[in-house]
Amino acid sequence: MANYNYLTQEGYDKLKAELDELKSTGRQEVAKAIAEAREKGDLSENAEYDAAKDAQGMLEMRINELEKTLAHARIIDESMMDTSEVRLLTSVTILNKKTKKTMTYKIVSESEADLKAKKISASSPIGQGLLGKKVGEVAEIQTPAGVIHFEVVEISI
Repeated sequence: MANYNYLTQEGYDKLKAELDELKSTGRQEVAKAIAEAREKGDLSENAEYDAAKDAQGMLEMRINELEKTLAHARIIDESMMDTSEVRLLTSVTILNKKTKKTMTYKIVSESEADLKAKKISASSPIGQGLLGKKVGEVAEIQTPAGVIHFEVVEISI
């Protein structure tokens, strides 16, 4: 059984747009760069040609990665989410027991994670530690700096 990638509609649309862009414009640009480098003569000593071929390989690898992600994607309707415990696509407000600071994060899939936007991956140590916790429960999360205790203050959509 394949692993599913749970995404919001917004996350799915963003990945789909990136894939479409890479398949059209990205491939055209790489093909143009390869053609220009090929015109410069001997391919065995042509660094531009090697760089263009490497860029093509990286582009195709990203396209393949996006296609796999989208092929196994399951879109979750956030309005149907249960907020009795921390789950994928819920927003959770946590209190760091040591520093007494509160933070709010949205638990998302790996492909949607963006720390600047306060979206953390469910597969990250903090995400894994918070999954399944209810309001009032304390999550003990192992970090390189040691164990951190977070109390779940609020769960919302």
